[in-house]
Amino acid sequence: MMHFMLRAAVAMAATLLAVSALRAAEAEHPLPVATQASIATAVNAELKAYGGKTPVPGAVVGVWDPKRGMMFRGFGVSDLAAGKPMAVDDKFRIGSNTKTFVVTVMLQLADEGKLQIDDTLDKFKLPVRVPNAAHITLRQLAEMRSGLLNFYALPAFQAYDKPASVPFEVNAWMQKGLDQPALFPPGAKFDYSNTNYILLGMVIEAVTHNSVAAEIENRIIKPLKLTNTTYPVTDPNMPSPYAHGYMLNGKGGWDDETVALNPTVSGAAGVMVSDAADMRRWVELYTTTGMVSPASQKARLSCLPVAGRHGGFGLGIGCSAGWLGYTGGITGYNTSAYYLPSHEATVIAFVNSQRELKGKPDVSQAILRAIARILYPQNVPL
Repeated sequence: MMHFMLRAAVAMAATLLAVSALRAAEAEHPLPVATQASIATAVNAELKAYGGKTPVPGAVVGVWDPKRGMMFRGFGVSDLAAGKPMAVDDKFRIGSNTKTFVVTVMLQLADEGKLQIDDTLDKFKLPVRVPNAAHITLRQLAEMRSGLLNFYALPAFQAYDKPASVPFEVNAWMQKGLDQPALFPPGAKFDYSNTNYILLGMVIEAVTHNSVAAEIENRIIKPLKLTNTTYPVTDPNMPSPYAHGYMLNGKGGWDDETVALNPTVSGAAGVMVSDAADMRRWVELYTTTGMVSPASQKARLSCLPVAGRHGGFGLGIGCSAGWLGYTGGITGYNTSAYYLPSHEATVIAFVNSQRELKGKPDVSQAILRAIARILYPQNVPL
């Protein structure tokens, strides 16, 4: 059975690559000049709005629509010190877009009969103690409905300031978070917690007896030839070429935070690195056929409403106004990758700063919304 599943996965990957290539060919013609100018104006306006004394340093933005056409370009700079213009092949830390890979591996393991998405955590030998493990399912982890505290919210973690060269004791930090009272009973409501995905990574490792990094590499990155996508394990440095990541300081200037965290800090919750071209292909694949069985894909796309938000959340996927995808934020970087099935359109917005404004979305999401207002006014995500 295992060999059959592996052959099926490879065959599916080949089919998905062919579909992606066809979509790419269909969207090779450029968007009208006036439309591109409107989008560029909107992108620059958002970079300025989210900036300090100067705009957010830079962004890579791509739009691919088989009917309207495409636009793919860099804005601003990837390196303030060198004054290097942003290039479309610059790599970014993709933050929580990592979760889309983790969920896909989980679903593949379910298809192979190695786990079930409604298994409870007490069925797995994990390196941490999970209170109420007999009542928290993998589905609830993936849906952000476990009730487990996001350990990143711990005051002690917020004060953590060790350099990226120092290994992060993730199990110890996870346990500190898990030992806190649950926010609500499992399944009761939505609360975004990175703890959930660190746990899913642990489950994958318990089932496969392999690292989650290797499983993502062997099951997704290699079959799909995502040659600019990596899962760093120990090296905190970025592979070239890359965009430097910046954070706004108290004086309104930009601090280079490209290498701020050890990879073990974010792990399965947000450690991966990619570029816009690879992520364009990936978001089109995991939101459609998904490299999993039809039943697993249906489960992934079964988005539940999220209180206070327009749209919902499925198994490691956001759903809003017809768009499917994810937004990732990590120190110095903010990435949005979304697909609009009704138009077979993809929008990528990678920004080299993680910036939010009160009452507004992350900067990459703001760019996505601005583009949607121009091209898809009936499908503006919130």
